[in-house]
Amino acid sequence: MNRGEGFRARKRLGQHFLIQPGIVRKILDSAGFQSSDLVLEIGPGRGALTLPLAPLVGRLIAVEKDPRLVRFLEKRIEQERIANVELINEDILRFDFRQVAAGDSVKFKVTGNLPYNITSPVLGKLIENRHLVSKAVLMFQQEVGRRLTVSPGEKGCSAITLLIQYHARTRALVRVPRTAFHPRPKVDSVVLELDFEHPHVNRAAHEPAFRKVVKAAFSHRRKTLINAMSSYLDSPGREALLKVIDSCGIDPARRAETLHMDEFICLADALSLTNPSFQ
Repeated sequence: MNRGEGFRARKRLGQHFLIQPGIVRKILDSAGFQSSDLVLEIGPGRGALTLPLAPLVGRLIAVEKDPRLVRFLEKRIEQERIANVELINEDILRFDFRQVAAGDSVKFKVTGNLPYNITSPVLGKLIENRHLVSKAVLMFQQEVGRRLTVSPGEKGCSAITLLIQYHARTRALVRVPRTAFHPRPKVDSVVLELDFEHPHVNRAAHEPAFRKVVKAAFSHRRKTLINAMSSYLDSPGREALLKVIDSCGIDPARRAETLHMDEFICLADALSLTNPSFQ
């Protein structure tokens, strides 16, 4: 698709249109979509991914917030005589994922190019709907992609690293240079696979406790674990927290980004036993 489609990208919507067919082919080749797949596309834009993806899958539901692009894509889909694409003009953050799965007993897959300003809420929505989603193949800014794929305990690990990798196996598929978009963004991007069929093998006894522990530990990144958690949590109190941390064999002077996934799970389970409010 050429650059002059009569659309001015809307900055407030974080729009950057993919313009290199070669990159699209790499994404589709690496994503491994199948003819039986039910797919939800987030922000189809001008259809750079939508149109070549449609023949590869069983059904494609594309949710686009910009009504201009919905009207444009409707015409393109009609011209191409594509019958398995449903366009929905809605904000993905307000879209009910149950609409996709209605009437289908199988899980669906998710794809799309995520604007930076909605990355965190979309990831939260995927976690919330993980019982409906088998896999997500999404494009992120390169730094966000690095944070989502770094191993827990390594430099650069954050709360979102733990929360995503607890629920899904993550891996990088395709690096996408900034030159592949119009208008050109300031940074490169990367396509990641989030496989919700393969979560972290060990599970917390109470997942709300796991979320609370992770958020507390990373609430003050520069602080030690004990100081960050005691500042964030109203209970069980510093002394009780020290006992919990010690029961997991963790030095309270460590920082959150140095802890591994199973250490967070141990903290969550220990806090659940000593403090029912964590369950």
